[in-house]
Amino acid sequence: MKRRQVLGTVAATALAAPWIVRAQQPITLKFHTFVPATSNVWVRVITPWMRKIEQEASGRIKFETYSSMQLGGTPPQLLDQARDGVVDVVWTLAGYTAGRFPKAEVFELPFMTYDGEGSSKAVWEFMTTQASEEMRELQFLAFHTHGLNVIHTRRKAIRTMADARGMKLRGPSRRATQTLAAIGAIPVGMPLPQIPDSLSKGVIDGALIPWDTAPSAKLDELTTFHTEFEKGLLGLNNSTQLLAMNSATYQKLPPDLRKVIDDNSGLATSAFFGKTISDYDPVVRKAVLDKGNTVHTIDKAGAEEFIKATASVTEDWVKDMNGRGQDGRRLLDSARMLIEKHRPR
Repeated sequence: MKRRQVLGTVAATALAAPWIVRAQQPITLKFHTFVPATSNVWVRVITPWMRKIEQEASGRIKFETYSSMQLGGTPPQLLDQARDGVVDVVWTLAGYTAGRFPKAEVFELPFMTYDGEGSSKAVWEFMTTQASEEMRELQFLAFHTHGLNVIHTRRKAIRTMADARGMKLRGPSRRATQTLAAIGAIPVGMPLPQIPDSLSKGVIDGALIPWDTAPSAKLDELTTFHTEFEKGLLGLNNSTQLLAMNSATYQKLPPDLRKVIDDNSGLATSAFFGKTISDYDPVVRKAVLDKGNTVHTIDKAGAEEFIKATASVTEDWVKDMNGRGQDGRRLLDSARMLIEKHRPR
């Protein structure tokens, strides 16, 4: 066949079946989140996760990334952006949209979790077995926690519960702010990006946030005192975090690419997120100590006062679940059982 005939045949085929040409183009997924590109979760967790998918998809999936809310909106709007197809994938905190994941709030109750990895396995198992109705709007790829929250304060150390009285402390979710109120603080709810400015202007005296995220909120620079609970004890509080995808985008993927997404979702992925995030906690903790900051560790005896004071927050959640037609006590026991099941030994 002559060269002109070959070229003509190729051109005709492309015109007759343009999907062949289009199929060779990578599928671009827009990823949007509120954390900065310098944050631990972006650098060590989200980015490796995206690169792994791109590699396993042999380049047929590409991520278009937007950190720090670059596409506009506020952190509480991220889930709606994914649901409505404005973006394809988001990473955010469940607690930023109060009331949207009421069952998931059980992992944000005071003195519930020990760590990042084990509690991440627990929250994924809990959500898929006890709270599937909260997962209908989106294709959820991971539910996880982070390392235990720490109280970072600017001018005054919190060594006992009495020290927290009257202090304006930021909390990431309604259960976190309830916990802060229960220990006598004045809770201020706000997303992470607002923390540095609020601290600088004196709107807040400190913030409840895990070690790994402290640099993203400039808490390693703007605060001097840090209060944590002794290792091996249940921590003051944690946050439920999630990775979610637009359902239509997921369903439209070819079966083999859906499998790539599936292979990078679920229990193991949730555990990876939780472990990798919390693995950075000791690095930040050491850095603030090297800087001359003070870290106060509350021991088991000191923790009892906090546990008693915050018990009402847990009871409030149980009553809320009962009011929704659920068995709040059973759900609480189920979450605790899963946390114990996956607890690091």
